[in-house]
Amino acid sequence: MNGLSTLLIGVGLFLTGGVISFVKQQMPKSLIVLLSIGAAMCLVAGVMRLEVWN
Repeated sequence: MNGLSTLLIGVGLFLTGGVISFVKQQMPKSLIVLLSIGAAMCLVAGVMRLEVWN
């Protein structure tokens, strides 16, 4: 695992925590969708950069 994949996975998990928090606070759905798309993109990019796929 290199540094960039670790950073992307960490940011994705942080944003996922934000999504959960925003759902509990009943924030607007558009904001939750936008944040969840960003979290999913960070997690997928981090997982795809792992060395196990080569």
